[in-house]
Amino acid sequence: MTMTTTVHMRSPGLWALAWRRLRADRVGMAALAVVAAFLLLVLLSATGMLASDWEQEVAVNYAPPSFVGADATARALARAQLPRATPPNAFDPLAIDLAELEAQVAQTHPPVEKRTTLPFGADKWGHDIVKKTIKGGETSIVVGLVAALLAVALGTLFGAVSGFYGGWVDDLFNWFYSIFTAIPAILMILTVAAVLQQKGVATIVLILGLTGWTGPYRLMRAEYIKHGAREYVMAADAIGASSWSRMFGHILPNVSHVALVQMSILVVGFIKAEVILSFLGFGVPVGTVSWGSMLNEAQNELILGKWWQLAAAAGAMALLVTSFSLFADALRDALDPKIK
Repeated sequence: MTMTTTVHMRSPGLWALAWRRLRADRVGMAALAVVAAFLLLVLLSATGMLASDWEQEVAVNYAPPSFVGADATARALARAQLPRATPPNAFDPLAIDLAELEAQVAQTHPPVEKRTTLPFGADKWGHDIVKKTIKGGETSIVVGLVAALLAVALGTLFGAVSGFYGGWVDDLFNWFYSIFTAIPAILMILTVAAVLQQKGVATIVLILGLTGWTGPYRLMRAEYIKHGAREYVMAADAIGASSWSRMFGHILPNVSHVALVQMSILVVGFIKAEVILSFLGFGVPVGTVSWGSMLNEAQNELILGKWWQLAAAAGAMALLVTSFSLFADALRDALDPKIK
């Protein structure tokens, strides 16, 4: 008697195939590593484990980039304020007084043995530019991520309702969509910013989220129109599934990759938008640092020839935006079922 063993092979799902294709893309994986490193810096900065002392004065004003810099420069500043004099002698009372003053300064501000690295120098308040860039990246990246999540959530909700129900509901949402897209994006952002009249991270998130839902809406509406007539949705309707169950329990998992790609694209645009808003004075309030506020400060420093704050903020933003764009392209290709 022969025993027959049947082995059931389970085919990989959409996300397993997408991850397999993404791992094969070296550029996409390198971009993902850079993005993950930035997100790790944001997490460490938010928890206070990194750059929590970015407001500490560690150098003189506009200290140039150097790999060895003094942690404190009070003694040097005090010495710089002393008038020049001849070497002290027993017949010069003024020289003796200056010598005693220098001795008191030396006792009050002893030589500093601890040294620190300032690869991008210091700003006009003596803050370390590297720590300031990390703290500013926390604000800009959090704004980009949260605003993109809000915009995609609104666009998905509006697109689902519009594409699934159709009729006058579809016409109503298309009317709102036409209004928002008829106005240039930057003018719409500035208009909402002027209406809210409050500065803060939450305000920027609302501004970007309430003006950026049009792109996800257009794509999700088309996906819901296409999937609404498919067999699995009709079968769910036949067994008595509600409209909301069919929209978000059956169709949404099959179109979630579109929303994910849209979110990765919007993060890049919203980070740049936050920089523009902060540069124009509609962004973060005084006391909160972001890449936009750093660039705003740097425009005055360039006149004095102080380029390092501009280089740090612009370089960090360019690296993140480029990496996020490459990752978004790789993710879109990996989630495309037509690409094997």
